[in-house]
Amino acid sequence: MEHRILLIAGFAASVSTFRGTLIRALRDSRAAVEVGVPGVDEVTGLRHELASIGVALHDIPLQRAGTNPLADIGLLATLFELMRSVRPTITLPYTIKPVIYGTIAAWLARVPRRYALVTGLGYAFTGARQGLVTRLVRLLYRFALRRTHKVFFQNPDDESLFRQLGLLPANIPSVVVNGSGVDVAQFPLHPLPAREPVFLLIARLLGDKGVREYAEAARRIKDADPGVRFQLVGWIDSNPDAIAQSELDAWVADGTIEFLGKLDDVRPAIAASTVYVLPSYREGTPRTVLEAMAMGRPIITTDAPGCRETVIDGENGFLVPVQSVDALVDAMLKFIEDPALAPRMGRRSRQIAEDKYDVHKVNAVMLREMGIRDADDGRRMNDDRRPESSEP
Repeated sequence: MEHRILLIAGFAASVSTFRGTLIRALRDSRAAVEVGVPGVDEVTGLRHELASIGVALHDIPLQRAGTNPLADIGLLATLFELMRSVRPTITLPYTIKPVIYGTIAAWLARVPRRYALVTGLGYAFTGARQGLVTRLVRLLYRFALRRTHKVFFQNPDDESLFRQLGLLPANIPSVVVNGSGVDVAQFPLHPLPAREPVFLLIARLLGDKGVREYAEAARRIKDADPGVRFQLVGWIDSNPDAIAQSELDAWVADGTIEFLGKLDDVRPAIAASTVYVLPSYREGTPRTVLEAMAMGRPIITTDAPGCRETVIDGENGFLVPVQSVDALVDAMLKFIEDPALAPRMGRRSRQIAEDKYDVHKVNAVMLREMGIRDADDGRRMNDDRRPESSEP
């Protein structure tokens, strides 16, 4: 094997769902791949799925929302020992704690090539409470990212913010990629339902995902037009910004929201919807939006970093200001009042998904930027489609 790559993740379910195609692309390039992630055995079949393609899984003691410094020191020590055992030539962590502690451990273990993927800013940057946690996270980011060889971002706003805050020094190159991408073959174009509009939001049930704004917009519209449906897919996360169970129960009890719970496969929910809505305050690049676009759904999302890149306002959906329920209602009403709008915008969404967000094109950029041979030259992005790179 030419390369031995260790991916480090913070959420076991994301390994197959968000990174499965990347892992297969790495294996196709003749690299040995191993993955460190917490809660391996909580995801049914994950270990067997990756073992079938020759990828080993390592359970790591990572608490995504925890702030216990002793636990984080234990995580760092575990990752260091894992790297001394695995001896990777390349590390690629993603999400906050894996990037910070995975990169520091890789530096201590003298891993030759250290990359990082920033998939979003997280609660420490976007939550209402800005204080010690935010300062500590920034300090740790600054220390860790100075020890990388290249950093990937999923939108230009995050890249710019990290530069402005001094979290990423000028001598470390960065590359903006088009999110995690979407497998357009696995999320095929699907006809719109022939009935009253069905709006859909898929998200962890957090305040900064715009869940409360979605529920309030649904309540206002249903007061005037009870036939319009609003569906919600997700779960209450162990996060300080999580929606309370009592809030969710109230929305369901009064008929505002149809709650579908946490779905292993979101495609049936998207297929049953007319319009996909994500009123998030900030994202890396929202994977659920890309999946809905691939299936031919128009999008209502916010004019916020990571979200605004997915919508050409007026072409495949509408952009609304962050936290504006009034604007969200106005955008929804456009689809209710003009039934021809959703099919037209949905077709444009599919075209953008194919042209810009095809996961194979996204992965080809990452493999090339990491100096890993891409086994499928036919899937390489043309130079005019390659995201801009911020080289020092």
